[in-house]
Order: sequence, then C-alpha cells, then structure tokens
Amino acid sequence: MTPIRPATPADVPQLHELIRELANFERAPDAVVSTPDDLHSALFGGDHTPHGSPAAYAFVVDNPDDAPGLAAMAIYVLNYSTWLGKYGIYLEDLYVRPQFRGRGFGRALLATLAREAVDRGYGRVEWSVLDWNTPAWDFYRTQGAEAMTEWTVHRVSGAALTALAQPATDTTSIASGR
Repeated sequence: MTPIRPATPADVPQLHELIRELANFERAPDAVVSTPDDLHSALFGGDHTPHGSPAAYAFVVDNPDDAPGLAAMAIYVLNYSTWLGKYGIYLEDLYVRPQFRGRGFGRALLATLAREAVDRGYGRVEWSVLDWNTPAWDFYRTQGAEAMTEWTVHRVSGAALTALAQPATDTTSIASGR
C-alpha cells in the first residue's frame, strides 16, 4: 500500500483541487471560495492563523500508479473537549478520488488520524457527514463510528456572522444581566 504522509507545501495545489472535487461530490461546487494561498496559510502558518502557526493539518496518499498527483487526503483541525479535558481531532475533509476507492485509503487515513490522537493523548476523532451520503455513513459505521444523533451542528456565517460581530446596541441590559 502507498504510505500515508503529512502534506507538504508542494501538495497545496493538489489538495485544493481535491477540495474542489469533494465540494462537487457534495453538490456544492460553488461553495469553495478559498484559494491555494488560503490553504497554504492554514496548513503551514501565515498572517491569518494564531501566532502565525498552522491552524489545520493534512495527511495525503500519493497516486499509487506512479503518476503525479494525490489519490486521497484528510484535512483536520484540533478541537478541545471541556468534558474530557483533552484535545481532539476534527476531520474537516476526507476524500479519496473515485478511481482510487476500494483500495483501503479512506480506512488508512482514518487509522492514521486515530493513531495521531492516541499517540498525542487526545480524546477523540470526530467529523460531520451529510445526511444523504449513505455510502459514507455505511463506511464510517464499519470503522466503529457512532452518529451523534442528539447533537445538531449550528453555524453562523456570511452576513449573519458580520451582524453578530457588531457591538450590542444596548450594553446596559447586558451589563446588568437583564
């Protein structure tokens, strides 16, 4: 099997291409507004990351057919559980190009993340799956994953994020607890 390795700066264009392929698969081809430069900054540090440090991490699988390019990727960030008192891994993207599916790359990437979590003393690995993506649900179940049915993801973005970031207009009710 082709070894899994941490992503390098040279992988960024291919990683960005995989992200676009994943968005297309997830029926949201126009949702990707990030650029390769944004991804490079997130993975290897830059002006918009905490203290210039990486904010995200990635493992990749090279094309096993001796052709240039990547066959698969896993991009993740760290999160923190106040209940566990430990960091965890949040898997943002796991993608295996269609022509490489069924070769064990998805499982190998998940196992790599699990090893990363165990080796570093993290408490869990978690991710989100689209409701309609039955093949992914089935695959993750075979890996021992449990759906967190009592938890629903909430998101604030775009104009709502900008509005929420504005100072409250009536700070006296906030300060007085009313």
